[in-house]
Amino acid sequence: MRFFGRKDAVAVPAEKDGSPIDTPLGTTARNSSISPAEKPAIVQNADVSEPPATWEAVIMGAIASIGGFMFGYESGQISGFLQMSDFLDRFGKNGEFSAVRQGSIVALLCAGTLVGCLASGDICDRIGRRYTISASAFFYIIGVIIETTSDKEWVQFAMGRFTAGLGIGALSTSVPMYQSESVPPKIRGAIVASYQLLITLGIWTAYMVNYRTSAAYSNSAQWRIPNGLSALWAIILGTAILFMPESPRFAYRKGKIEEARRTMAKLVKGGEAHGPYVDRQIREIQEKQEAEEDGGEHHWWEIFVIPSIRYRTILGMVLQAGQQLTGANFFFYYGTTIFLSTGISNSYITSIILGSVNVLATIAGLWIVKNCGRRLFWPFCSFATDPLSTKGAGGVLIAFTCIFITAFATTWGPLVWAITGEIYPARYRSACLAIATASNWLFNFLISFFTTFITDKIDYFYGLVFAGCTFALFFIVYFFVPESKDRSMEEIDTMFVLGIPPRKSAAWKIEDVGPEGMSGIATDKTHFAANGRDIKKQEGNGNLMVHDEKLYPENAGPSTV
Repeated sequence: MRFFGRKDAVAVPAEKDGSPIDTPLGTTARNSSISPAEKPAIVQNADVSEPPATWEAVIMGAIASIGGFMFGYESGQISGFLQMSDFLDRFGKNGEFSAVRQGSIVALLCAGTLVGCLASGDICDRIGRRYTISASAFFYIIGVIIETTSDKEWVQFAMGRFTAGLGIGALSTSVPMYQSESVPPKIRGAIVASYQLLITLGIWTAYMVNYRTSAAYSNSAQWRIPNGLSALWAIILGTAILFMPESPRFAYRKGKIEEARRTMAKLVKGGEAHGPYVDRQIREIQEKQEAEEDGGEHHWWEIFVIPSIRYRTILGMVLQAGQQLTGANFFFYYGTTIFLSTGISNSYITSIILGSVNVLATIAGLWIVKNCGRRLFWPFCSFATDPLSTKGAGGVLIAFTCIFITAFATTWGPLVWAITGEIYPARYRSACLAIATASNWLFNFLISFFTTFITDKIDYFYGLVFAGCTFALFFIVYFFVPESKDRSMEEIDTMFVLGIPPRKSAAWKIEDVGPEGMSGIATDKTHFAANGRDIKKQEGNGNLMVHDEKLYPENAGPSTV
């Protein structure tokens, strides 16, 4: 379908075999029309089912997820360091850490990640998702070197964590983006959520290494060995990702259409670079890109101006901040210290138990995100209690913490990464994902820095803050987060454009917009808002109305789409 009275059609012409004509970026076939004989091929291709994913798709996502392992390992190890005798002697004062010193050592990692993720959006668009991941991994090693070579100055160790955080922050944006843009829709949620699984594996591994080195050594090897191992994970990721293909959606936007087709074909069983399934995917990407190009030049700050994008930007920021406001990192950063305060003789073992629960529950979370969708979030407030005032305080704390971690790891842990990796249109994806992830790191920093101060004042009543936040977040998800399970990135964008109510989103189908699918509504609407067009529903028949007199004076007045 095209704009009434408009000469240039949005839909793409087909070749004789039904495949779309491959045109370079910026020269898409926008000025051609579709003959009635060619339309059936397009409608037919729109109904092509998605083939099963290949092992190449799984491996591609798994390698990228090593970025999550790096973050988890870096986060998990600091909890053990704070209790190691040599670390205390070198960086503490009179055998202990003040609230300022401890908060700074823990939180400067998050400060670095905040800066890193904000900078990574533009880098991803300039050099690509794959090269950004590799460069970020190798940059992280600089921070590890600064940490490991620290001798007596705690500030050097803290600045090493800040430097390492720059690399971790860039990975937290580029990895989910790369995974979301690459893997097939049916496994996309589980693959992106595997970023969280690797975070939990990283935390667990750090607990295990800390336990062994703290028992085996009494010198700086206690913390230097686990610290130095951090570089190994970065080398593996930085090297392995270079053997993976670039995101097909990024490749397409750079004019490498055949490369995008070949990559898409490799990621599904029986896929052909010019087969029906890849044709449909390419057509959807092309339609979205044409809609964006029709609006002329766009700026990153439009994510806060254009209503459709502003809604998604704020939603992503709230969800990422909400992941921190559940209070999970309260345990991961200070777990060893907390358990030691209850009188548990070996808090390292307790941390390993909780880390194991975290990993197993996150595996269950991947099944949930794959089979149950994105809107399944548990409200939980398991640790809003003071175990020290309870008989058998240690056992009570461990039990409640296991319940809490299970709830977090099956829902808020993996689901947030999956959702924020899916909901943004291509043109603004880098900026929106960077801003959303930055809100995660901002609250991560605030919680890690101020926790010691707050618990010194109100003790375990601090848990009530997180309990209240999780209660509020339940309603935010219910009323504002649509179901995106098994949908292509372009279908999700269209769902937001049409304003499908989240509560009804699971039942919505792309065919509901008309026989020509997304081409029938001129795709993502962002360029309409940017150029002053007024889009609204026509009462009665539900057709979209486009008032396009600014761009097309000859069509002044409303016209149906």
